[in-house]
Amino acid sequence: MPTRARARARRSRLRTGLSATVLTAAALGGLQPAQAAGDPGPGDGRPHHDKRLQRQLDGLVAQEDGPPGVIAMLTRGDRTEVYTAGVGDIATGRPPHPDDHMRIASIAKAFSGAVALRLVDQGLLSLDDTIGERLPDQPEAWHAVTLRQLLQHTSGLPDYTTDPGFVDILRADPRHVFDPRTLLDFVADEPLRFAPGSLYEYSNSDNIAVALMAEAVTDRSYEDLLKELVYRPLGLRRTSLPLGYRLPHPYLHGYDVQPPAEPEDISEALGASSVWASGGIVSTPRELGTFIRAYGGPALLSPQTRKEQLTFRPGDSSEPAGPGTNAAGLAIFQYTTRCGVLYGHTGNFPGYTQLAATTPDGTRSLTFSINTQTSKGNKPALLARLRTVQENFVCALLKGH
Repeated sequence: MPTRARARARRSRLRTGLSATVLTAAALGGLQPAQAAGDPGPGDGRPHHDKRLQRQLDGLVAQEDGPPGVIAMLTRGDRTEVYTAGVGDIATGRPPHPDDHMRIASIAKAFSGAVALRLVDQGLLSLDDTIGERLPDQPEAWHAVTLRQLLQHTSGLPDYTTDPGFVDILRADPRHVFDPRTLLDFVADEPLRFAPGSLYEYSNSDNIAVALMAEAVTDRSYEDLLKELVYRPLGLRRTSLPLGYRLPHPYLHGYDVQPPAEPEDISEALGASSVWASGGIVSTPRELGTFIRAYGGPALLSPQTRKEQLTFRPGDSSEPAGPGTNAAGLAIFQYTTRCGVLYGHTGNFPGYTQLAATTPDGTRSLTFSINTQTSKGNKPALLARLRTVQENFVCALLKGH
């Protein structure tokens, strides 16, 4: 095939793949941060570097449709162990690094939860506030939906990322810049999918509505609220919510892996404005750990609000499912593994699959990032193996000293 024809075929495959993965994702992200003391490198010979865990990461990378690279960080108090396998950039051969920027996908939903629940603590929002009260311009059929239902994915809001009009725009131009505050317009003519509170259905629309409610009660942009309520208190300096497609350097490159074709770098193929508060945040493995220890632990919210956050619906999974048995709280999930319980969130986005989880006391955390996408609708066998490896890392986190 001539070079130009191959390039056209790659672009066509990329656009088709992006549309498919967006649909998959839709079924489909004054406190002091804990500091990691001397992150060890992979295989550096230190006694606490578990060779069994390392072999499992090597196995993920060796799988035919597996990720080119993986990085897992286990933090216990002020000590952090870093495990990597493969590469964070095929072109240079550079391994993944704790300070690499990356798309955190639907773990961004935990950030919107943090903003909303901190506003609940400040008395500016209530979990019983409705769309009708805070966003009266949204469709009347949605007016009875509460903030609590949005955060727990029991709202019934139709998911805008499955709307044909939205998908057509992305298929034609994956880097299209949307006005994120109008994303819900794509499904404004649709009724609720079920009575609010009666069922669970993971929906990207929920967290768009959460961010809009936060803006409505503060008269501040969601981006500013993230900085004021999350980034600054936790000392997050490499975490951001861009609208474009560019990633800050250095970054963990994300790939479309479809054997027998060579992995295709799609790190900057899709603009973040298409997912905004439901999946657009860029962070690093290190800062993701800092965030989840605060949000899943007791540091960020009042005891009363945290009690509401941690009221779980058994059997309702994050997307993709996390390790063990899943249950859904308010913009957070409970992962009950054979070795114990963690709170956290997962996410998947073209080029990336993410897990961030913490012990309930916020003293230990696991972040687990691979640089290809997998979900129940996209490479389910890889997801099953990934969840097994993640659970083994959870056990190492909980049993280690």
